[in-house]
Amino acid sequence: MTAAPQRPDVYYGGQAVIEGVMIRAPRHMAVAVRHPSGEIVRHSEELTGFTTGRLRQIPLVRGAVVLWETLSLGLRAINYSSRIALDEPAEDDGEGAGATSLPDEEEPFTDAAMWFSMAIGIVFAVGLFFVGPVLLANFLESQGIARAGVVAIEAAVRLVLFVAYIALIGLMPDIRRVFQYHGAEHMTIHAYEASRPLQVADVRRFPKEHTRCGTSFLVVVIMIALAAFLAFDLLVDQGIVVRILSRVVLLPPIAGVSYEILRFGARYESNALVRAMFTPNIALQALTTRVPEDDQIEVAIAAFETAVESAAED
Repeated sequence: MTAAPQRPDVYYGGQAVIEGVMIRAPRHMAVAVRHPSGEIVRHSEELTGFTTGRLRQIPLVRGAVVLWETLSLGLRAINYSSRIALDEPAEDDGEGAGATSLPDEEEPFTDAAMWFSMAIGIVFAVGLFFVGPVLLANFLESQGIARAGVVAIEAAVRLVLFVAYIALIGLMPDIRRVFQYHGAEHMTIHAYEASRPLQVADVRRFPKEHTRCGTSFLVVVIMIALAAFLAFDLLVDQGIVVRILSRVVLLPPIAGVSYEILRFGARYESNALVRAMFTPNIALQALTTRVPEDDQIEVAIAAFETAVESAAED
C-alpha cells in the first residue's frame, strides 16, 4: 500500500493532458501518460527561468506569471503526452522502468512547432474572447446604449462565449477523456491535501472539483475584468483601437488580482461564506471535469508521486 506522503507547506497544481496528467511542483514538472500498451510513462524535469524565481513570490505579480506558465507548461506537456499516446518513437532515458523520453533532436518541451501553436492559440483566444465582445460593445454604444451597460453586456458575452466554447468541445470524445483526467487530477490533489493514501479507492472518495482549478481562475479573471474595464471606459474617452488594446494590456494586472483572490479562497475554503462566493466557479467545473475511470486515477497518482519525488530532491 502506498502511504500518504507527508504534506509540506506547498500547493501542488496540475493540468490534464492527452491520456495523462501533468503535475506542477514548486521547481519541477511531472507528466504521466498512459501508453497504448497500457504502461504508464512518466517524465519529470526541473523548471528554470522566471516561473520559479522571485517574481512568483510577489503578490499581484505572480498571477500574471502563473497565467503565462499555465499556457506554456500546459502546451509543452500536451505536446509530450500526444507523442506518447500516439506511440511515436521514444527511447529509454535511464530513469528506470516506466520512464521514457523522446530523442534529443525532438525534445518535447523545446519544439518550435509548439510555440507556433501557442501563438495561434493566443491569437484565436484574443480574437474570440476580447476583440469580438469589444466590437459588439462598440456597436451597441453607437446605438445609444450607456457605456456602463455596454461594458456589462461585453462581460456577459465574454462569459457566454467561454461557457459555450467549453460545452461544445466537451462533446468531443477525446476531450471528454481529457476532462476525465482533469477530474482525476483534482481528486488526487484532494486526497494528498487531506493526508489520505494515494490509492485509487481512497482518491475516488474525493470530489472531481477543486477550488484552485484553472477554470476557477478564468472565471475570476472574467469577473474582475468587468470592474476593471468599466472603470477604464468611464475614465478614458477612447476609440475602438484603444478599447481593444486596453483589454489586452489590463489582462496581466487583472490576472494578478484574480490569482490572489483564488489563493484566498483556497486558504479559507472551509469557511461557509468563502464557499458560497466560489460556488459559480465550482459549478462551472461540471463542464470541465468528468468522473474518471480507475485507470485514469492511476495515471494521476503516478504523475503526482513523480512530482513529489522530484520535489523531495531539492
